[in-house]
Amino acid sequence: MNEAFTCIARVGAGLAVLAALCACTQITPRANVSYEERPSPNFNERRPNFVIIHHTTHDNAERSLATLTDPLREVSAHYLVARDGAIYCLVDELARAWHAGDSYWGGTRDLNSASIGIELDNNGEEPFTEPQIESLLELLADIRARYKIPAANFLGHGDVAPVRRSDPGRRFPWRRLAEHGFGLWCDPPYPVVPEAADAALLLTALGYDTRDLEAAVAAFKRHFIPDDLSEGITAEHQALLYCLVAKKAAFILHPW
Repeated sequence: MNEAFTCIARVGAGLAVLAALCACTQITPRANVSYEERPSPNFNERRPNFVIIHHTTHDNAERSLATLTDPLREVSAHYLVARDGAIYCLVDELARAWHAGDSYWGGTRDLNSASIGIELDNNGEEPFTEPQIESLLELLADIRARYKIPAANFLGHGDVAPVRRSDPGRRFPWRRLAEHGFGLWCDPPYPVVPEAADAALLLTALGYDTRDLEAAVAAFKRHFIPDDLSEGITAEHQALLYCLVAKKAAFILHPW
């Protein structure tokens, strides 16, 4: 692999310096018109505001790395976390990796341009390993500390592309992540839902693209009630949705 674009780190090796180790040269685009440069000092780096979590569908990290670094595949992520807990940096955090594709969340229609993508080496049919989740939690804490990403903006690929994708799947421990401040979670008893708040309205308020309501419902249930394989939305599901929307609103007002 090209060392200018990839690096590997173990948990405990200093995640705080990981971004610096993986820094890639950025090329400033130039307009195809005549202009005069008058550089201003009044700027800073663009900052990601979401983290999107994926699984690779592969059986080992080397196959995943081969896919994520193949120029013909045109797919990438900022990080890959292997089953043994090793963290691979593939794309600089301030560059636009190609991981989310056609995506939407809460009015943002191009998540690639606003997010950090993290792939977990998992074939989609197996539990995630403990070293992998421990490494992921450390990586997420490091990312959050640098970019102040709100808890509600840690999402799965299936959340932002519910028609096309289902990863990281029902086995992913969203509740555990939420306990560390990465994502939302609610446990019963849930609050009373206002009469005007139907499922579509609540899903939209949470962030889902509801143009395909069935897909949005399935994505919501896969994330927040993964053991429920039924179709449709019950009154209890709506109460859970309302609780999540209320938590999201509270985090917007008081993110820390």
